Amino acid sequence: MSAEQNSAVGEQPSAKRKKAAKGSTVKPVKAPADNAAAAEPTGTSAEPTAKSAKRTAKSVTKPTAKPAKPTAKPAKPTAKSAGKPTTESAGKPAAKPESHLAMVRRARRINRELAEVYPYAHPELDFRNPFELLVATVLSAQTTDLRVNQTTPAVFAKYPTPEDMAAAVPEELEEAIRPTGFFRAKAKSLIGLSTALRDRFGGEVPGRLDDLVSLPGVGRKTANVVLGNAFGVPGLTVDTHFGRLVRRWKWTEQEDPEKVEAEIAAIFPKSEWTMLSHRVIFHGRRICHSRKPACGACPIAHLCPSYGEGETDPEKARKLLKYEMGGYPGQRLSPPADYPGKPAPARVE
Repeated sequence: MSAEQNSAVGEQPSAKRKKAAKGSTVKPVKAPADNAAAAEPTGTSAEPTAKSAKRTAKSVTKPTAKPAKPTAKPAKPTAKSAGKPTTESAGKPAAKPESHLAMVRRARRINRELAEVYPYAHPELDFRNPFELLVATVLSAQTTDLRVNQTTPAVFAKYPTPEDMAAAVPEELEEAIRPTGFFRAKAKSLIGLSTALRDRFGGEVPGRLDDLVSLPGVGRKTANVVLGNAFGVPGLTVDTHFGRLVRRWKWTEQEDPEKVEAEIAAIFPKSEWTMLSHRVIFHGRRICHSRKPACGACPIAHLCPSYGEGETDPEKARKLLKYEMGGYPGQRLSPPADYPGKPAPARVE
């Protein structure tokens, strides 16, 4: 009898018990030699046959061995294979991206709070008239306002008017402005713009943007500085500090200065443009530095989406503050009366 037939015998023990009750004998069931049941004795009575059938049924219905346990746990997904967990997978809803309206409101709030921090914000170039401001702004390229302020007193003493500067000997003007760097290119621009002022504008600095940017060495940034601070015409000064901070604050993603100017101009009323420029530049020079911003000492940290890029420890951050915020002299030799810091030293180092 095959193993399959032996299983069938074991599945029907009730029929055999009925036959045993009637006195009939049951022939012993022989199992194949290789079957495990062959080692068990069989008898002629119904009782041992029934027991054998039960044992056979058990051997068929029950698994002979437990399934082997896995030898190792499945490997956990690594950061590379699974990626970083999202806020949804952690059970937290993902933060919604800031809407344009929310950004505008946050930007205007930053401007209001900066106005409270820097009520004395001003252009950090010393000047007494539009021509001096124009010259100083051209000289400020690729150097500090402090260096320009320490250099211009001697320059303005020798060349007080556009006519005087237009007639300057290039080598002498170069030597006078040498401390500001790039002195040859700057001397060429100063002589060129002074000549244009003398010949085209009657020796006066024009008060229109289009006229100013037509002068040699004068771009939109320089023109807006002159317009906003010498003529009271609102303008945005997009220098390196201004551009860095408005991108850090997520007001714009633009890199080109003219595109930055256009996008920021759309956020703020025109009347705020000039003072906004001063406040942002003041903050960039004193607290929100390029390489290591003093986040832990920043008065608008609660509004900054880039908080944490710099030093967050308050004590360490305070050591990074500059100019009057850090207890040091400012950049102007003749600062406004409401400036709380000390004037800059007149000596050129």
